[in-house]
Amino acid sequence: MFCLCVFLQLAALERQIFDFLGFQWAPILGNFLQIIVVILGLFGTIQFRPRYIVVYTVWTALWVTWNVFIICFYLEVGGLSKETDLMTFNISMHRSWWREHGPGCIRRVVRPSAPGILEDYSYVSVTGCIIDFQYLEVIHSAIQILLSLIGFVYACYVISIFMEEEDSFDFIGGLDTYSYRQPPQEHVELKPVKPVGRSK
Repeated sequence: MFCLCVFLQLAALERQIFDFLGFQWAPILGNFLQIIVVILGLFGTIQFRPRYIVVYTVWTALWVTWNVFIICFYLEVGGLSKETDLMTFNISMHRSWWREHGPGCIRRVVRPSAPGILEDYSYVSVTGCIIDFQYLEVIHSAIQILLSLIGFVYACYVISIFMEEEDSFDFIGGLDTYSYRQPPQEHVELKPVKPVGRSK
């Protein structure tokens, strides 16, 4: 579980860095929650806390759903468009960092020459990319889904082991014999106490 959590954390941190560079606020929030819940799941495994692992499994199902949505978003499935500001919560016009900085991409800043356009406004031309940015985002999401599915299966396995151990645990005195606490008695018999130490 430890190695899997390390891979999940590295993948989430790598994605978090590039989403920060592209000001992608929705994925940043999702990545942050992923990092926290993976730590919680690891803690639950080490400390034998099944509830924490259940939280991890529920989050993993949501995380897989989120990554499927990202794949659909960048591949423009079902009326979604990668040109919208959905990933930035409509706060800014930023897009994926990979759009301008992908492998092999040549980025050119072109200043507009038309009158009436602000001087600090510029167009960015990107050419020569080996792989388009949307496919890089899809690859990132696919890796997240693969790691999350492995984590989900492993978490279910760990939960089942914890439940078996909990069911087979023999409490003090055993469950089948009698309780270690005696039931309260209605009548208590009082006996006189003989003093010790005095003899005649």
